Amino acid sequence: MRAQDTGQSHNLAFLWAVLAQVAAIEGDHERCKELTAEITAHGTAPGHARAMAITALLDLGLGRYEAALVKLTEAVEGPNKLGTVHSLPDLAEAAARAGHPAQAQEAARRYADWADHTARPWALAIAARCQALLGAGEDAWMRAVHLHRQEGNPPFERARTELVYGEWLRRQHRRVDARAPLRSALETFERLGARPWADRGATELRATGQSVTRHAEDPDPLARLTPQELQVVRLAATGLSNRDIGAQLFLSPRTVGYHLYNAYPKLGIASRGELPGVLSGGDSPK
Repeated sequence: MRAQDTGQSHNLAFLWAVLAQVAAIEGDHERCKELTAEITAHGTAPGHARAMAITALLDLGLGRYEAALVKLTEAVEGPNKLGTVHSLPDLAEAAARAGHPAQAQEAARRYADWADHTARPWALAIAARCQALLGAGEDAWMRAVHLHRQEGNPPFERARTELVYGEWLRRQHRRVDARAPLRSALETFERLGARPWADRGATELRATGQSVTRHAEDPDPLARLTPQELQVVRLAATGLSNRDIGAQLFLSPRTVGYHLYNAYPKLGIASRGELPGVLSGGDSPK
């Protein structure tokens, strides 16, 4: 029985937030917009700040630092800031890249205090990344990388640390040293379907003089799809309508159509009727 059917608004807002964050990481504008709108319309007040922080993460991945900074400042400093401590590192990065070092330092300090209190390796790793971004030097980078290697660390956050560490190394004219963390970050981002972040990683890696082969160049057309697009395509190939697909994946029919619209050119087809041929091997496409 779904949380929506039983009126469990708190649980529903939490699930929407998880799905919205995945959409933000993947760079899925429509899906992120749809889910954060649900949180804002039906969630509790702290959920509104969370929705704003999630859309800021989308901006951050796309390099829209000023836009991310405005949203994150309101989310983290506003009256509904409960539960936004995890967005402080995003605020620190957005402020640093947008040229507001004092605001970045304050966000990093607040997060470091919380991370020290929790003493969890992943939180301490992110805190070290924030300090390194703000000029703490290579010891902070190495501490962040070391802590991220411990068990239980979120791969997305580890890849983010590797990305900015690689960027820093390249700016220090250490292009060869930069390649290993950048390649590791790129591989993780691509595995997670985090396309905007993968694009950044690929750009940085090329800037070191390294050639880059992306999954989008894979001879298997299905490798070019995001995880959400692949789910939609597989269900559409069985003959389900957009409404039926949406019911299974908790998407609106409009968002299903949006994913199909994006998937067709990647697959080299023009219509829904061609999908079974592309998927010829079912769950094991040839």
